[in-house]
Formats: sequence, C-alpha cells, structure tokens
Amino acid sequence: MVLLKQPDEIAKARAANRIVADVLSVLREKIKPGVTTRELDRIAESLTEKRGAKPAFKGYRGYPFSLCTSVNEEVVHGMPSNRILVEGDIIGLDFGVYYQGLYGDSAITLPVGKASDQATSLMLVTERSLYEAISQACEGNRLGDISAAVQETVEASGYSVVRDFVGHGIGKSLHEDPQIPNFGRKGRGIELKKGMILAIEPMVNAGKHKIKILQDGWTVITADGSLSAHFEHSVAITDNGPEILSKLG
Repeated sequence: MVLLKQPDEIAKARAANRIVADVLSVLREKIKPGVTTRELDRIAESLTEKRGAKPAFKGYRGYPFSLCTSVNEEVVHGMPSNRILVEGDIIGLDFGVYYQGLYGDSAITLPVGKASDQATSLMLVTERSLYEAISQACEGNRLGDISAAVQETVEASGYSVVRDFVGHGIGKSLHEDPQIPNFGRKGRGIELKKGMILAIEPMVNAGKHKIKILQDGWTVITADGSLSAHFEHSVAITDNGPEILSKLG
C-alpha cells in the first residue's frame, strides 16, 4: 500500500532530509586519502545526534553502523571499517536519519583525490540518471517513467543498472511501497500521486549488472569486479512537480 503524506508530514520529512543533506555535505569535505571509513561513520553519527535526530540505518535489520560506505566495486551497503581510503578510490556514502517521526535518506558517490576518467564518467552518468528520473516524478506520470529514465540514461553511456536492488517509498518507515526499479518501460506501473515521497536511487555498474553479497551479509559488490556508483535523493511529488527534499539550498 502506497501511503500519501499530508503537508505537515512532508514538512517533517523535509526537516529530516535537511539533516541528511547537512551531514553528507560535511562528509564530502572529509573524503581524502588517509581517512578510514570508520572515521566517516563516527562523524556521521556524532553530527546526527547533535541535531537531535537518530541514525536511520543503525540497528535496522541488525546493521551495526550509521553510514554505508561502499568503495570501488562495492555497490551498496558497504560496512565502515579500518579500511584506509587511497588516491583514486571512489566511495558511495548512503545515509539516513529519523527525525520527528519521519525518515530521510540520500546517497552520493565521491572521488578520493583524483579519480580515473572511467570512474569520473561513471559517477557523472549515475548522477545524471538520478536527475532525469526525478524530472519524471510528477503527478499523473507512471512509476515506469522514473525507471525508464534511469535505464535509458545509463545504458546510452554503456553502463549497467543494478537489478537486484531498487529505490523505495519513504516516510514513517525507512522502506515503504512502492519499490522503484532502475529499469522499466515508460507508461507502466502505478500512477504517481501528490503526497508520495520516493527515495530514487540509481545503482550503476561500469561492467555487467550482476552482483554478489559478501559473507558479512551486507556488502554488495559487482560480480565482475567493475566499479559501481550510487546516488539517491528523497523526492516529494507536489502540485508544483518534484521537490528534492534531501538537497541543500
């Protein structure tokens, strides 16, 4: 069941996502060779608590950290550790909070120092596919319009969309209906309605789309060892089109 949010709930979701955006903006400045992913997790948790919110991921289905840190071939759900970032890595930061009864969720992928041309292209295409998808998040459109926008953008550049993990509705729960695949056909799926909040999140591989899950039960990697990038925004469908709740400014 897709839950439509009232204006007061969207306002609370906006506040939650503002915290997410603030934390990610701080983490962006911390990404450099020599930092560990565990340090990034500690920063994210501390900043969240200072803002009176709770980390959304910590304890969710047993996940032990506040932040997901996915490096290079890691697609999503990478676990913070003593791993030291090195020049040329790319890292996906996926972060969420719970605040005033609503959840916020967003993700970015960043270079550590100077990334390769391939990695830079992959990140640019993945982020562009997110914004193409957001442009379709309008009342009266179909869910497939969002999915198709991601797939068409990604595949036109020779990359692959991950099919085993999807975006989702978000609100009073971290994951709500509908599921939002990053592949699909225009004009298909449920009709989009005002009051929906959607966490749209392209996960894109430089190689093939197939993935594997490591023995930790969380970390998802590309099956062929290719690089992967991940971008996400929480987006409300309004009378005035899509509103990106998790964007600064």
